[in-house]
Amino acid sequence: MLLLRSSFFPRPVRMMSFALAATGTVALLGGCTGSGEPLSAGHTSGASAPVRLWPDRKPAPQPETGTGENLPAAVPGVARVPSGDIRKAPLLTVVKAQVAAGSSLGGGPQFDAATARKIDACADKPAHCPVRKPQYQDLTGDGKAELIVGIEALDESLALWVFTLQHGVVTRIMDAGATPLSVEIANGDLILREPTGTPGYATRTVYAWDARTQTMALRAMEFDEADSATPAPKRTP
Repeated sequence: MLLLRSSFFPRPVRMMSFALAATGTVALLGGCTGSGEPLSAGHTSGASAPVRLWPDRKPAPQPETGTGENLPAAVPGVARVPSGDIRKAPLLTVVKAQVAAGSSLGGGPQFDAATARKIDACADKPAHCPVRKPQYQDLTGDGKAELIVGIEALDESLALWVFTLQHGVVTRIMDAGATPLSVEIANGDLILREPTGTPGYATRTVYAWDARTQTMALRAMEFDEADSATPAPKRTP
């Protein structure tokens, strides 16, 4: 009898363990009520593949190789910076050289005559200088700062230039114009928020370093809710 008992009881024990494990699995997958009844996790919508409209339409041609703005571009008339620290490059020298180069480098903003005169007089009349305080941030990820320049125009738009050093040569890697609510740097990206014609909404434009083109390239443009706490930029007198 002892032998019968020892060979008989283990099997129900194993079956009970399996039943408990199965019940636990159901509870984990669907949950359960207070009485232990399983609950459904609800209906899950099926994924659908994108539907292409007018598949017979000929796609638009791809742009030619290049950035379309002739960037990056060395700034003529600015001395080399052998130290590798772009802070050593005089701000007004860089700005005036870039203004003088004008559209010859491609994509450069064309300032009105009054703004150009103010830039020329920045050294003598700093209170009326449209060139904002220079900002230095690492945008290329190499551990060295780039020079970010903002120039206010009479129409309250802001010209944004970014310069880096390439083998000691001051080189422009970004050229953009905007009327921004704010200008930010986040994780090496330069972010512009601008008002739209729709109240309560703003555009958010992100420029990020592109190692392939060696420029700060347009990475994303979004339309989202405006931050009412962000004031519009004040124009320099």
